[in-house]
Amino acid sequence: MFSKIITFLKEVKLEIKKVNWPTRHQTIKYTLIVLGISLVIALFLGGLDFLFTKLLEKFIL
Repeated sequence: MFSKIITFLKEVKLEIKKVNWPTRHQTIKYTLIVLGISLVIALFLGGLDFLFTKLLEKFIL
């Protein structure tokens, strides 16, 4: 059992060495893209929520 754990950890170490890690610049760029898209979607959904709330208040309530 102990040898299987050691083997697994050695294989994990080998696989991690094969990973192509992004540069600092790429990480910052992709983070800003995700934040920007999230902000746009939040504004869109917030606008829809506001619009539907006003429509419901006007016609139903």
